[in-house]
Amino acid sequence: MARLPRLQMAGVPVHVLLRGNNRQPVFFADGDYALYLDCLRMAAREHDFAVHGFALLPNHIHLIGTPRQADSLSKTMQAVGRRYTRQVNLLTGRSGTLWEGRFRSTLFDPAEYLLPLLCYVDSNPVRAGIVAMPEHYRWSSFRHHAGLESISWVSDHSDYWALGNTPFERQLRYREYCVEGLSSLQLQHLRTHVHSGWPLGGEAFLARLARTAERRVSPLAKGRPPRAATGSN
Repeated sequence: MARLPRLQMAGVPVHVLLRGNNRQPVFFADGDYALYLDCLRMAAREHDFAVHGFALLPNHIHLIGTPRQADSLSKTMQAVGRRYTRQVNLLTGRSGTLWEGRFRSTLFDPAEYLLPLLCYVDSNPVRAGIVAMPEHYRWSSFRHHAGLESISWVSDHSDYWALGNTPFERQLRYREYCVEGLSSLQLQHLRTHVHSGWPLGGEAFLARLARTAERRVSPLAKGRPPRAATGSN
């Protein structure tokens, strides 16, 4: 079956997952993480992509943001990939691609999923066993959201701002949210959509996406469709 075209929609936030080629490392030293973030900052500004959160792991990256133009995400990821790969290859004396190719992207309803996805991304280094607490990891946006440092080019989404009337309130409530953590059912639900690419949201959100995109936004039911009833009336 042919792959459906990527869902890209201006103004609708998206979660992005990109892995290293054959799941091999893409970051080899601390300077590589800093270089990638600098490439991301520049590309997001050039292509009108608002970055809300990120996590850079040794062999993959997570990114949350809102494209302000329909092609903002694709152009941003292409620019980051080219700049970062070129610089790392020069620094390490290697050649060829670093990335597995096509990134995975999942549109989502921010009213329902922004905070769970931010927590999912910011807590990824803990689940990976790299650190014991998310604030100990330098290469995610947790410290920004928790008020431990400020990243000027991270654009806080309005649903993050709704956590409180002051920065202190927002940061405290976000820390509390992440300490409470996501349930195993929430994690499984998010992982399924992150890896499949099907949008996250309720019926009204999905219906709006389907009308705008003029395409299917959820998987077909498994198995054969039921046979129509036969016989006379």
